[in-house]
Amino acid sequence: MPDHPSLAVILAAGLGTRMGSRLPKPLHPLAGRPMVAHVLDAARAAGFAEAAVVIGPEPAFEAMRRAVAPASCFVQEERLGTAHAVLAAAPALEATAGEAMILYGDVPFVRPETMRMLAARRRESRAALALLAFRPRDAAQYGRVVLDAEGIVSRIVEWRDATAEERAIGLCNAGLFCAPAAELLRWLRRVGNANAKGEYYLTDIVAIARAEGARVVAAEAAEDEVVGVNSRAELAAAEAILQARLRARAMEGGATLIAPETVFLAWDTVLAPDVVVHPHVVFGPGVVVEEGAEIRSFSHLEGCVVRAGATIGPFARLRPGADVGPGAHVGNFVELKNTSLGARAKANHLAYLGDATIGAATNIGAGTITCNYDGVAKHRTVIGAGVFVGSNATLVAPLTLGDGAFIAAGSTITDDVAAEAMAFGRARQVEKPGRAAAYLKSRKEQG
Repeated sequence: MPDHPSLAVILAAGLGTRMGSRLPKPLHPLAGRPMVAHVLDAARAAGFAEAAVVIGPEPAFEAMRRAVAPASCFVQEERLGTAHAVLAAAPALEATAGEAMILYGDVPFVRPETMRMLAARRRESRAALALLAFRPRDAAQYGRVVLDAEGIVSRIVEWRDATAEERAIGLCNAGLFCAPAAELLRWLRRVGNANAKGEYYLTDIVAIARAEGARVVAAEAAEDEVVGVNSRAELAAAEAILQARLRARAMEGGATLIAPETVFLAWDTVLAPDVVVHPHVVFGPGVVVEEGAEIRSFSHLEGCVVRAGATIGPFARLRPGADVGPGAHVGNFVELKNTSLGARAKANHLAYLGDATIGAATNIGAGTITCNYDGVAKHRTVIGAGVFVGSNATLVAPLTLGDGAFIAAGSTITDDVAAEAMAFGRARQVEKPGRAAAYLKSRKEQG
């Protein structure tokens, strides 16, 4: 038998009613990624051979299929309890010769190491069933895990059914279970719904297993690993937990976050050693920042690469497809989209550069824009190396500016410019002596 479970069953059919959202609860993002994707990634890292995701029947859950692909999805047509939800994945359980583990799409922080630990606890204790437990600071209304004198789980008792003595127990049920798939499926099929809600509860498998004489054990996890998300407030709290982890990981990797609590990272943000991130910076998904780069305050980056030694911001925006070359500068109120900025090139203020290739050591003046969209299609601007683009230049794509070209300030450029040529694209200045005074006098007389 492998040293990790064969099948992860992830329950993700929750509608998120308490979140007041049309988006299924497990699809709400943490650090720029759906909660359920975090769970699935952890399961893969733990070594699961297969994953089965239980989803709801509503059209909104079609997005779930895309979010968890290539994992298999199984529809829970009616929401009749957690045991009923796991049974929706019965075909996957029937096809599994090894162990299965039950996870939750709205419990996103369980680490791969903890999943492996839960499976190892079951095997090492020669138990039929293992469950994950934790000791919260406030046990509140969690189900309590009752152990016998030998430390074996005798039952799980819900808070509302617990005695005062049982409510004093600090060990609580986290809801994760691990067992041989065949045994798990057999127990699930024996779960009844003779309770106030008429639902099939997953926790009933503990009593069913014990009634058969099976051994049931618990493994403990840290409270912050088993945090569930059921409301917007809990989503915000979960985001804070994940951001703290991501910031710590970035700093352990050699990046400097001057005010870590003000920096927001995506799940896949890569910050190389000696990167410096100033306060109030937001990283969306897909950002790589290479060694020695500096990201200044109030900048927003997503889907981009910042090469070694480059400087971004303050107040800069890098959109998907931006690639800022080594030692390049992107200054305040400059936006790049699908644009590569060459080594040591500069766009220091007030510019929009979209669908462009900009060569090394080129200078982009304030107020410059690339007009990349004609109302139907996007077009590209190619700017060579060592080009000087004066302030308030309008570059109408498709357009090519040769190496060393000079674009006069205030120009609208619609035709290609040869290498080392100077281009003017503006009306000739005309001066009318005394006209200003005469104009002002006539306006006053009219008013």
